[in-house]
Amino acid sequence: MRRPEPSSGRLVRFTRAERSIHQVTALLMLVCLLTAALLYLPPLSALVGRREMVRTVHVWCGFALPAPIVLGLLSRAFRADLRRLNRFVPADWQWLRRGDRRAVRDGRGVLPVGKFNAGQKLNAAFTAGAILVMLGTGEIMTFPGPWGDRWRTGSTFVHDWLFLAVLAVTAGHLWEALRDREALTGMLTGRVDPGWAARHHASWAVPAGRTPDAGGRPAAGGANAQVDGAGAQAGEATADPRGTSGERGPDFAKRPPGMS
Repeated sequence: MRRPEPSSGRLVRFTRAERSIHQVTALLMLVCLLTAALLYLPPLSALVGRREMVRTVHVWCGFALPAPIVLGLLSRAFRADLRRLNRFVPADWQWLRRGDRRAVRDGRGVLPVGKFNAGQKLNAAFTAGAILVMLGTGEIMTFPGPWGDRWRTGSTFVHDWLFLAVLAVTAGHLWEALRDREALTGMLTGRVDPGWAARHHASWAVPAGRTPDAGGRPAAGGANAQVDGAGAQAGEATADPRGTSGERGPDFAKRPPGMS
């Protein structure tokens, strides 16, 4: 996909560190899924040789999978996003229940969604849990010596079936990302269009008590997310490092949909 040229007025959504963590984790996850498919799915297993080498790649990538996340804890912006992902607010429950969750009113989403919507929060929680379970069961399968038959059998069962669940969730995540060009651009470049942010992440992009203009752009001055204007810092600046600006606090989240 052709990346848009950087322009003034674009909001900083992800820092370079956050994007690097996401990309390395995604690469390791995709390698794990591909090598697992080559090892365990009969139609694919018959296509490749060097089964022991494929298994070695799978094991090393699996053990390395938590590394970028652990190293990412050194980034203040990444820690702030983890707090946002770990907080479910009333707007998130509405987002899950309502069919018009992406509807727009006066250039702004009808639900005060923060930096991440409920689907992204659930995906992050599932992925983090799956990595831990796969790491534990994979360790038992790789080093079976100290473990009894029940542990080895149970680990193999959980590892195999969870692989299918992770494969389905990852495919869904990629499908949603490819459907939303601006969301994908935000992960690739770190910046997004203010109008897109107001429509899909109003609580993060639009300051409380202000109404976006006709183009969906937040009113100037005081936006939660920083604007990549002429004087913006290159790359690493982001929203409130305390991690609170993305959700706007409980009062804003409890307002009826559509109320600014």
